[in-house]
Amino acid sequence: MPKAQETVLEINLKALKHNFEYLKSKLNTNTKFLAVVKAFAYGSDACEIAKYLQKLDVDYLAVAYVNEGVALRNAGITKPILVLHPQAVNFKLLIERCLEPSLYNAKILNEFIAVAQQEKQTSYPIHIKFNTGLNRLGFCEKDIDYITSKIAETSSIKISSIFSHLAASEDLNEKEFTLKQIESFKTISKNMIESLGYKPLLHICNTSGILNYPEAHLDMVRSGIGLYGFGNSEKENKNLKPVATLKSIISQIHHIEKGETVGYNRAFKSDGFLKTATLPIGHADGIGRQYGNGNGFVTINNKKALIIGNVCMDMIMVNITNIDCKEGDEVIIFGEKPSASIFAQTVNTISYEVITGVSQRIKRKLV
Repeated sequence: MPKAQETVLEINLKALKHNFEYLKSKLNTNTKFLAVVKAFAYGSDACEIAKYLQKLDVDYLAVAYVNEGVALRNAGITKPILVLHPQAVNFKLLIERCLEPSLYNAKILNEFIAVAQQEKQTSYPIHIKFNTGLNRLGFCEKDIDYITSKIAETSSIKISSIFSHLAASEDLNEKEFTLKQIESFKTISKNMIESLGYKPLLHICNTSGILNYPEAHLDMVRSGIGLYGFGNSEKENKNLKPVATLKSIISQIHHIEKGETVGYNRAFKSDGFLKTATLPIGHADGIGRQYGNGNGFVTINNKKALIIGNVCMDMIMVNITNIDCKEGDEVIIFGEKPSASIFAQTVNTISYEVITGVSQRIKRKLV
């Protein structure tokens, strides 16, 4: 693979295919697969990722907001797209672009029905979300009669799926709680289906649900982080391949004498001779200030180089005293080794935050 000549996020479609096929292998042949491509496909490139998943014949795609779905439609995506957190102001646009809303309370349900009727829709596909313990978005079990009565009053909409979201499916210490969520959802679904008189798709499993709770795969599963190479456990991380690799280069090498300081606010003071390398990536690119002052690190020629001083907006400085390298050499921030999970652990955060935080000004490159 060619060496980086600038800061770049490489997106490995073969790794994406591997992860998709691995997760699919956990499912029954009749279980549908929904791929989550929100937040620029977890910080990569939503349009390219969605195009590739469409070629792999994924059943559904999901985004968080309507504008994300519009971007996919503009890129030629024709698969069904679930919008997980739509806002009423965008409902007309959502319908124009054939996106499918998640509706999670009475207000949003009534507002969507009003727009669907105004737009003269018939059986427009919607998805009803229930809260089973995450306490974030979703109807409650007691709302079933209200939902089904509103559905019965109009021909403008029809429920395509009923779903919920697991709060701690990656944490086997919380297995009892997760099983209660699953049972609650099964009860809610049974009662909803009886009231509706037809059976929508049922789904509750996220990536960790796919891996840890096969009995809950139901009609469809949803995978986000797993597609991008993270299984939320050391064991499963070995079965998946990181899709994104963030690389940079050495712009300049400095020789620092004892007593000299490096960077803003003179945050690093040298207690002896050392060499530093300045890299063209900073907190405007997703490498937050918390990684500075010896917390985070990059990899140069397979050796760890600690970030020293404060992270700048467009640059970081790293300690290369014991590394044989030169200006122009490639630098790995995260990828396969080290993974974004390892990079994240240095400041007690998670891979999700690291990969979704990569600035859009960094060039994306398909490999």
